[in-house]
Amino acid sequence: MTEQTPEERPDPRAEALARLKKRRDFYQHVLVYVLMNGFLVLIWWLVLAPGFFWPAFPLGFWGVGLALHAWDTFTPARISEERIRREMNRRR
Repeated sequence: MTEQTPEERPDPRAEALARLKKRRDFYQHVLVYVLMNGFLVLIWWLVLAPGFFWPAFPLGFWGVGLALHAWDTFTPARISEERIRREMNRRR
């Protein structure tokens, strides 16, 4: 493992702040998703309740985007030296 100099080491406070901002942004995205899609379902229910459930399209497609946002928010951002070594050994 290579030793990092103090200048190369990421600032722990800055990393924590960035993670907190990503998490806050994700929860805001969830709130907007729930409110907007709830409103669309309410419109469907008030106007076309026995008809075709068209809110499934925005629910589904926006849900995929929300799932990708969750993946980006909650998966590790940094690549560890161990993962780098494993990938190098796998390529040999």
